[in-house]
Amino acid sequence: MTLPPGFRYLAQQLPRILAPPLVVYCGILGAQRFGSDIPAWAITTACVLSGPALLTIIVQYRDFMVRRKAAALGAIVAPALPSWIGGLNLLFSSQENVYPAEPLATITSEKMGYTFSIRFLFQSRILTADPENIKAILATDFNSFEKGAEFRALVEPLLGTGVFAADGEMWKFHRQMTRPFFHRERISDFDLFDHHAESAIGQFKARLREGHPADFQDMVSRFTMDSASSFLFGQNVRSLEAGLPYPYYVTTTHPENNTTTSATEHPSSAFANAFQEAQTITAMRTRLGQHWPLREFWVDKLEKPMSVVRGFLDPVLREAVAKKRTTSAEGEKKMNEVGEREVQEGESLLDHLVNYTEGEFLYHTILRDEILNITAAGRDTTASLLTFTVYMLAEHPNILSRLRQEILRVVGATQRPTYDNFREMKYLRAVLNETLRLYTPVPFNTRTAIQPALFRSSNGGPPIYVPAGTRIPFSILLMHRRTDLWGPDALKFDPDRFLDERLHKYLTANPFIFLPFNAGARICPGQQFAYHEASFFLVRLLQTFSSIALAPDAQPPAARPPAVWQTDDKSGWKAHEKIRPRSHLTMFVYGGLWVRMEMGTEAEAEGA
Repeated sequence: MTLPPGFRYLAQQLPRILAPPLVVYCGILGAQRFGSDIPAWAITTACVLSGPALLTIIVQYRDFMVRRKAAALGAIVAPALPSWIGGLNLLFSSQENVYPAEPLATITSEKMGYTFSIRFLFQSRILTADPENIKAILATDFNSFEKGAEFRALVEPLLGTGVFAADGEMWKFHRQMTRPFFHRERISDFDLFDHHAESAIGQFKARLREGHPADFQDMVSRFTMDSASSFLFGQNVRSLEAGLPYPYYVTTTHPENNTTTSATEHPSSAFANAFQEAQTITAMRTRLGQHWPLREFWVDKLEKPMSVVRGFLDPVLREAVAKKRTTSAEGEKKMNEVGEREVQEGESLLDHLVNYTEGEFLYHTILRDEILNITAAGRDTTASLLTFTVYMLAEHPNILSRLRQEILRVVGATQRPTYDNFREMKYLRAVLNETLRLYTPVPFNTRTAIQPALFRSSNGGPPIYVPAGTRIPFSILLMHRRTDLWGPDALKFDPDRFLDERLHKYLTANPFIFLPFNAGARICPGQQFAYHEASFFLVRLLQTFSSIALAPDAQPPAARPPAVWQTDDKSGWKAHEKIRPRSHLTMFVYGGLWVRMEMGTEAEAEGA
């Protein structure tokens, strides 16, 4: 029988919890043997306070040593965010109404700056949204930082040793395996995009003809899931075949047996929902660090969703392995000029991974890990980009109209877009970039310093000392919304900032202020794939529809923006929101993005 997570956690902590009172009690017994008369209340008090006293001494000594090492380098310690004793309040703080990264925006100031420390259960973390410090983490001082052992342990149940969690040689191995699949000639083959986009938009039109709004986020998540599975694994998981969900107030029944039907009952839907739940649980664990069992004391919340995820993926893995054993894929392996195995004609990423690995254990660890990592990247990030782009187009009809006119002028009303079309449509790329800036799919990331490092101080003073072993969360979302980096209109959705003089004033002068796809050695290899997929779908969508409107009545009541956002908006981020952004590993709209759309007319197309 497996012990509950909380019991295992306490068992691990028990020696350090019991050691101080035990040492004190033994010392008291020794003193009593030499004639000392110590009252019982004093013995009890000394034993009870020994643990907190020792912890205070350890924390104070550790802080003293950090200040001493910083001073030796002419540096300072990061300014500290005030908190309760040891940051205990963060352990049980509610995240229910929290807007991603917004609390950080409300506490940063000229005094605090954009790099500061926060104490969580007596351990200091350094948070930053400073482009120079993020640049050091990702590029200029890359070898001083890694994901870290604690982070790898926290995400291992979800992502295993995949590319997003791995460090060192394991990361290089995964990177080397997947890189050949994102060459231009592969990501410019738009046949599969067209097939899945036609299916998705066809279902969307059918739902609208029924008189109901539709959940765009759900639909585009199915589109990206089917596209990613076809492109990367050579097997369409057919999530679009499940159909689209109805608004919460609509009950549908099967015409033959009068039973209630739902898109959520499809196996791909169960996988998607379980994977999202697993990501949410994992995100909470990364926030709590090694102390996550205190929030999951009796039950490991990951076990149930991950059993669904594995049940969905394992048949795909078994089929791929069986295919290798019955084909000639194990023949001669051609190598390119840098010593990497070349991708064979018609070979999917899964085929390539199977041929890249050896042994039954590797099949069911490396393959599953890589599938989950690439699924999170290939499905969730692009779905997030498309969802928030359509949200912004619904909120800015003038931008939608201008974008549609560009699409009709460059591509036409029915033609399939090409790679050269995308290069010509500057406004389309600007719309995507502006969405990536305000609603970056990965709002948070983290690294651990594996050796001492120095960060820039926000106020231009002495550098900030970063001790080895320090976890460093950094917020791309907060950096993307800083008015000092993007101008006084930084919170305004304005794609022209990527086309006019503001591009050269802000971004060209400091390219590390815009990092939706990471940067440096760990930059996302699927960056252009994501741009192409999102661009292709938007072209097909706006060739079909001329207007988009939010359907707030279809938004589940529990998923609507909290009323407190209207009155408590010190950062200026929340009061204008019509939906409720949330994040786990990626950003998404809680409860879905429910919209209505109107079809374009032939006259509009001819007028373009």
